[in-house]
Amino acid sequence: MTAAAQALAQRGLTPKLGIVLGSGLGALTDDLDQPVAIPYAELPGFPEIGVAGHGGQLVLGHLNGLPVAALAGRKHAYEGDPAAMKVPIRTLKALGADTLLVTNAAGSLREDVGPGRLMAITDHINMLGSSPLTGPNEDEIGPRFPSMRDAYDPQLIRVLRKAAKAEMIDLAEGVYLATAGPAFETPAEIRAFRVLGADAVGMSTVPEVILARHAGLRVVGVSAITNLAEGMGGEELSHEQTLRNAHVAARDLVRLVERFAGELDDDT
Repeated sequence: MTAAAQALAQRGLTPKLGIVLGSGLGALTDDLDQPVAIPYAELPGFPEIGVAGHGGQLVLGHLNGLPVAALAGRKHAYEGDPAAMKVPIRTLKALGADTLLVTNAAGSLREDVGPGRLMAITDHINMLGSSPLTGPNEDEIGPRFPSMRDAYDPQLIRVLRKAAKAEMIDLAEGVYLATAGPAFETPAEIRAFRVLGADAVGMSTVPEVILARHAGLRVVGVSAITNLAEGMGGEELSHEQTLRNAHVAARDLVRLVERFAGELDDDT
């Protein structure tokens, strides 16, 4: 058990679901029942958050009756350490979570899935050029060569679809491609990524999914679409645009995740 998990275990809550909240998507923590927020700075091994739109705190509470632990903020590979989220993800597992829901803000490579939409992630393409598992393997956590065949759990995706239908949310589905960043992609890169089979592009999430699968957590993911990718729309991309449109998509995301949490015990 991580030192952070030992400290958190004294809070008396055993989460079933861990959640990673992406850029501009922290509003979900406002809907937790009896939330307890702990800054990352107070948790041994947790990263320092340096990107706008990422809160940098772990929030414990209940969502639609389900005990959850939400990571409000992530550290990205472009900030210097591809394994920066290792301790937070493993802490969720050590606390008792068996499922991880990852969210992010992403650019769409499909003209029919524009800003404000949500996309269930069915698979990913790792273009980060790195892995959070590089280096000696920690055999007590997971295998040296973890399978990524069902990185995004098909049964959990079905629960997500059911939740979206109940909330009348038009949920797209597709493949998420992660780039190293922090520069946005060029139009030529976007054309190449479309040939590779990507439906959305961002700079996060993949390291957390790899860490989660290595530790035995089941994973489900949702991208909040904030823009059409470079070369597909008229507006020059910026982080301000990402945050602005993420807040729009967050309204549906909160409803979707709340319903998903309520369905999770019944369907899994």
